[in-house]
Amino acid sequence: METQHSIMKFQVLFLLLLLACMYPSVAQGTYENCCLKYASVKKGIRNHIMSFRVQENDGGCNIPAVVLKLKNSKEICIDPRLAWVKQMILKKSDKNTGKM
Repeated sequence: METQHSIMKFQVLFLLLLLACMYPSVAQGTYENCCLKYASVKKGIRNHIMSFRVQENDGGCNIPAVVLKLKNSKEICIDPRLAWVKQMILKKSDKNTGKM
């Protein structure tokens, strides 16, 4: 009986230790993909956009932004209040996708 009790204590302790180790990695993941500032872009960038996603001003992200994924696999953050960005979002929301 004492052996089972010791095994049960060990299992509970191990589970708590495992959860404690996992918590920091979960918390760090929320801040990983946030834009911190806007990039200034030239008009020609529009021809290089593959897709985009909208970053809301909530949780760990401090500013609203549109993240553009370019053909060269780079991602840049732009101001969602720009007129051409608003138009791009409206056009693509009609198709229900962020693919360009």
